[in-house]
Amino acid sequence: MRSVHVTAPATNSWVEVARPTTGPTDVLLKVRACGICGSDALYSTHGGIPPRQGATPLGHEPAAEVVEVGAQVVGITVGDHVVVDTMAFADGLLGSGGAQGALSEFVLVTDAAPGRQLKVIPDHVPWEVAALNEPMAVALHAVNRTDPKPGDKVVVFGAGPIGLGAVLAYRRKGVGHVVVIDILPSRLEKALQVGADAVINSAEEDVAARLVELHGDGSSAHVRGVRPGTDVYLDAAGAPAVPRTVTSIAKHGATFGVVAVHKKPVEIDFGAVLTTELNLVWAMGYPTEIFEVTDDIVENWEKYALIISDVLPFVRALDALSLAATPGAADKVVVLFD
Repeated sequence: MRSVHVTAPATNSWVEVARPTTGPTDVLLKVRACGICGSDALYSTHGGIPPRQGATPLGHEPAAEVVEVGAQVVGITVGDHVVVDTMAFADGLLGSGGAQGALSEFVLVTDAAPGRQLKVIPDHVPWEVAALNEPMAVALHAVNRTDPKPGDKVVVFGAGPIGLGAVLAYRRKGVGHVVVIDILPSRLEKALQVGADAVINSAEEDVAARLVELHGDGSSAHVRGVRPGTDVYLDAAGAPAVPRTVTSIAKHGATFGVVAVHKKPVEIDFGAVLTTELNLVWAMGYPTEIFEVTDDIVENWEKYALIISDVLPFVRALDALSLAATPGAADKVVVLFD
């Protein structure tokens, strides 16, 4: 079968590999869609993912159809549409250093157990939308880490897939007001479509002043100057200006969550931040959220579909990786299989 691998630094290639054989405790999946993640470009740049040596399979955002079920497997049926916990495979992280990747025609789930690696979804959810399950779980985990309370005033930096997924998650948590900050008008328009109350173009507007207008004055005796009344900030952008901005404007006791990957060190003046008692939290992966987000995607798939910017066929998977890796060329790219 055909599979896409990282074969050298900055090089992705088609590779012919053996189609997996289904054992009595296994489930064979025919991949129907797979999203492209920013980390795929990172893996490609480095020529693979340690500790693997040689060709590294790519693809960790799949939606799939069950085509074979081992005799000892219960709760899974041929023809089921499923989303996948790529971190629960016995042979390593799917598409992130493990033996398999979802940019392949078939993927084998060994020692399969319903609710562990797989969750069945209704057939009406489009494959490309179902493939958002993994990144939306990342977004939900980031939101959970910031521990929002009903009525909170929230700011999300970055209107890419994770930022938009966070907007949807904050809405489900019952926050009072969500502002999205980005520099691309098209992304800001999409943020409003998925549920943001307001947007700020940080290339054209004074972020602090605009947030005071939107979230009120959060000044207190603990810190000097006017501070926005924002309760929660989430960095889904990864731009160096974000942590510097948040630490300079956050009110006393606010929370700052970071889910974005910062590729270079960022300097923060802890002395200046100390008096704000800013709560700093980090988010990576989805320890419990991978299937918690699924029901909302099923119920509101039309809203999630807005996140997808480009859908390419599997025969153009290399083009999809290149498109997704080009800054500003696309927001969310999904590969759709025949």
